[in-house]
Amino acid sequence: MKTIEKTGKTIDDAIELALKELQCVRDDAEVEILDAPSRGLFGLIGTKAARVKVTLRDKKSEPEKVMSFAERRSSKIESVKKAPLEKVEAAEDHGHPEEVAVEFLGKIFQKLDVKVNTEVSYQEDFLYLSFHGDDLGILIGRRGETLDSLQYLANLVVGKKCGQRYRIVLDVEGYRKRREQTLINLAHRLSEKVKRTGHNIVLEPMNPHERRIIHTALQNDQRVRTFSEGEEPYRKVIITKKAK
Repeated sequence: MKTIEKTGKTIDDAIELALKELQCVRDDAEVEILDAPSRGLFGLIGTKAARVKVTLRDKKSEPEKVMSFAERRSSKIESVKKAPLEKVEAAEDHGHPEEVAVEFLGKIFQKLDVKVNTEVSYQEDFLYLSFHGDDLGILIGRRGETLDSLQYLANLVVGKKCGQRYRIVLDVEGYRKRREQTLINLAHRLSEKVKRTGHNIVLEPMNPHERRIIHTALQNDQRVRTFSEGEEPYRKVIITKKAK
C-alpha cells in the first residue's frame, strides 16, 4: 500500500493534495491526521500547518461499503443547487465534520500539553476519531468519563458549525473496544445472578452507547430482559428475570 504525508493550511487542503498525488478519491484511502492547523488571533491561520498521512487502500481486500460521509455530503450539495444563492453559500461555509472536530479537540489537547496522532475512519453512520500517543490516560478518565465528556462536546461543536447532526465517537488507544468487552462480560455475569436469585439488578448510570452494549449482549437470553429508566445523564440499565 502506498502512503504519503502532506501539509496544508487546513486538513482538507492537505488531504486533497495527498489524494491528487495518489490519483484516488477519498473513499479509496485511509487518512491519519498527524497535526491540526493552529489558528491565531481572530481565527487567522497560524504558522503551524495541517499535516496528514494518507494511505491508498488495497481495493481487492475491501468489502463493498455503504454510502460514505463524503458521498452524503456530495448528495447534500446537489440537493441545494436549486436553492437561493445565500442558502448555497451558507452550506458551503460549513466545515467538514472531521476537520471541525480535530481542530476543536486539538485546542483542548494543546491546553493539556498532550501530543496525539489522530486516525479518522467512517463506520456505517459513525465518524470515529482514534487518538494514539504516550500517557493519554488523562483523556480517558475514570471509567471513560473524561472521554465521554470530550465526545459530547465534540458532537455539539460539530453539529453547530456544520449545520447538521453527526454521530461522532472518540477513542483513545483502543479503550472503547476494551470497555465494550468488559461490559459484555459484566452483562453475562449479572444476568446469571438475576437468574439464580430472581432479584432485579440495577447497573450504574451509563451513556447511550454503553447501555446499548448491555442490551445487545443479553437480547437473545430467553430468561432475562433488560430495560432502561431514568433521565440522562443518570439513565440506568435494569436486568430482570422473565416471568415463566
